[in-house]
Parts: sequence; structure tokens; C-alpha cells
Amino acid sequence: MPSMMQVVKVQHHDDDVCRTIEVAVVEPPQHSPAARPCTTGDGSGEELYTPPLNFAMVDTGVFRSGFPDTANFSFLQTLGLRSIIYLCPEPYPEPNVEFLKSNGIHLFHFGIDGCKEPFVNIPEDTIREALKVVLDVRNHPLLIHCKRGKHRTGCLVGCLRKLQRWCLTSVFDEYQRFAAAKARVSDQRFMELFDISTFKYLPMSFSSSKR
Repeated sequence: MPSMMQVVKVQHHDDDVCRTIEVAVVEPPQHSPAARPCTTGDGSGEELYTPPLNFAMVDTGVFRSGFPDTANFSFLQTLGLRSIIYLCPEPYPEPNVEFLKSNGIHLFHFGIDGCKEPFVNIPEDTIREALKVVLDVRNHPLLIHCKRGKHRTGCLVGCLRKLQRWCLTSVFDEYQRFAAAKARVSDQRFMELFDISTFKYLPMSFSSSKR
């Protein structure tokens, strides 16, 4: 089956006006890690690229997804990544480490436990440190991922959106598009209460920043 792309609309708050942008959510086909690469089917043998689960562009030079496996490596190479932010506490798998080494990609590991409600504890200091990495354009192009690209990734992206002056309705809407039925009230409360006042500025390279 070909990859499915769902285009959703998200409102962006700028100067008291909610604007609408489009966010593409790519859902790759189900496949076994041992499956052979997909081809075009026209006899050329050309390989088709498979993005990771919940892959999407966040902003210029910033992407998000679920955990990439070996079937996604060819696709990731097309992004020309400089950095990956990994938000799970477990060690990075050896095949992924080798992929980073061979492509000159720097790994920023911020381990956040994937607890379920009502035991969710999102470490604010860790999110702040990860956000500093996202804001440093020297780390771009950059991919943010956790296991499914929903909760931990969603919280980090949601805090970035607050820096971009998105209204909370739009922040929550984007979060829910990825989390779907797994959306957590605790995650949304964390994003709502997250204090952005300690961040001095937002790089102008971010397309949705308030100017």
C-alpha cells in the first residue's frame, strides 16, 4: 500500500488573529522490519522512501516522528539531518547509532519516562534543555522523536508553539492530531502552564514566529 498523507489545518495566533496553516501527517504502510524495500513497480527497481510513523514537518529545518527503524533510514537521508533529539530513556539501538555515525548526525538524548496517567511526570527542566537545542539553528535540520511521536514529542513541540505565540486552542489541536485517542489532559496542562518568559528570543528562521 502507498503511504497515506493526511493534511490537517491548525490555527496560528498572531497579533490577536488566528491564522490557518496546513500540517501534513504522514502515516507509512505497515511492514515488517525485515521486509524488502518498496519499489516503484515500473521495472526500474527504484526504491521508494518510507517515512517514520507520525512523520511531519514542524517548521523550517525541524521535523517530528515516531521511532525510526532501518526501513526509514533512506528517507531520513533525504532530509540531510544534522541532529536528532531522542526523548525516550532507553539506549539508542545499535543500528540507529551506526546510521548516525555514517551520516554525521549528532544525537541529543533527553530521557523522559513514558508513564501513563495518572502517573505522568513531565520534567520541565528536561523539556527546557531540549527546547534550547531546537532553537539553535546550528543543529538544523533536526528531527524530534520518541516512541510513537505522540506524547513526549507532542509536549516539546507544543512548548515550541507557545514560543511562536500560537494560541492554546491551536497548540492543543495540533497535539491531539498526533495523539488522537491517546491524548492526555496532563500533557495539555503541562503545555498550558509552561513558562516561556525565560527564553529571550525566537530565531527569525522559524516561519511562524510573531514579528
